Amino acid sequence: MKIAVVGGGSSYTPELVDGFARLGPMVTELVLIDPAAERLEVVGAFSARVLKHYGHRAKIWWTTDLDAGVTGADVAVIQLRVGGQQARIADETFPLDCCCVGQETTGAGGLAKALRTVPVILDVAERIRRRARPGAWIIDFTNPVGIVTRALLDAGHRAVGLCNVAIGFQRRFAGHLGVAPSAVTLEHVGLNHLTWERAAYVDGVNRLPELLEKHLPELAAEVDLPEQVLRTLGNVPSYYLSYFYAHDRHVREALGAQTRGQRVAEIEATLLEMYRDVALVEKPALLAERGGAFYSEAAVGLITSLHGHDDKAVHSVNVRNEGTLPFLPDDAVIEVSARASTEGPRVLSPNPLPPTLSGLITHVWGYEELALDAALRGGRDRVYQALLAHPLIGQHERAEQLTDRLIASGRTHLAWAR
Repeated sequence: MKIAVVGGGSSYTPELVDGFARLGPMVTELVLIDPAAERLEVVGAFSARVLKHYGHRAKIWWTTDLDAGVTGADVAVIQLRVGGQQARIADETFPLDCCCVGQETTGAGGLAKALRTVPVILDVAERIRRRARPGAWIIDFTNPVGIVTRALLDAGHRAVGLCNVAIGFQRRFAGHLGVAPSAVTLEHVGLNHLTWERAAYVDGVNRLPELLEKHLPELAAEVDLPEQVLRTLGNVPSYYLSYFYAHDRHVREALGAQTRGQRVAEIEATLLEMYRDVALVEKPALLAERGGAFYSEAAVGLITSLHGHDDKAVHSVNVRNEGTLPFLPDDAVIEVSARASTEGPRVLSPNPLPPTLSGLITHVWGYEELALDAALRGGRDRVYQALLAHPLIGQHERAEQLTDRLIASGRTHLAWAR
């Protein structure tokens, strides 16, 4: 199996390679693709040492030529960050001028990322379609995953969106319960970065009530929310729900503080220097601070299932709704637990959702529809409409101000705004 990693020069790529080295015996060829040649050389050479360290025999190479890299690929993993960390830092700061949270996937910052990312992803995907093997899968790990995956599916690509939030919860729940992670099956449901863990089954028994009773303080701290929120909902929201349930606190804490993007930029610089050490053959501990915990396990597990090697494993994926959530249209993209095979993901239908969840999902879905339209067609009015529809903004004055700041901040990457 040939796997092409688009965005392979990322400082996080060695995490993915480590996963293939430990868990991916089916991989025979791995190619890393990135326009940043110097960075790619450093990451590529270190990735080769990681594979060799684990005794994996896959051929690994790297290139700045996208077309050459994806030719003949069975799987293309897309992990792009258009504009790099500097664009992320801008996404995290300009919304604060309007007393709105600054975050790379939530609110105005998330819209800014979607606008500059979707056109690039669609161009990449079209080149993959022309040169990869027939039936090749695109695994999208590029944020905002839900919007990007919807764009890929609407364009007819064989794509699945992937996020690491659920696998992180699976690992933490398993630790609390004293069982193997594979023994825990989650009822994970919502939209990307707007999800809740509504059940945690072990041997067919839902152990989530027990987890909430015995480990409520730890679980609440992990998602940065008051215990009362989890107790009232009767489930565990993802950390990203903290931006909704505790929005104003996040704004206060962010004012004058170092952004996550600034911290990641510092970590990346250190990691790249470490990767240059030819004696380094295992991923350094610092990589865990880069974010994306268990990303490699999630990616390798999904790819394994999509190629018919494990159709019993449960993954949390972004797929078409197709009736799963009856309050959304079939062509919406949701994030939900599913099994997978060569035919694609098969959703594990969740229990009916209460209004506390379905109402917010519907609201954010409406924003995402408008965000995708703005990303595809551009225009100030479309940006304004998306911001006006977002539940964290929703006021004319704020939407107007944020529209101007978003366009000014991202003009370099928005062809229609130049």
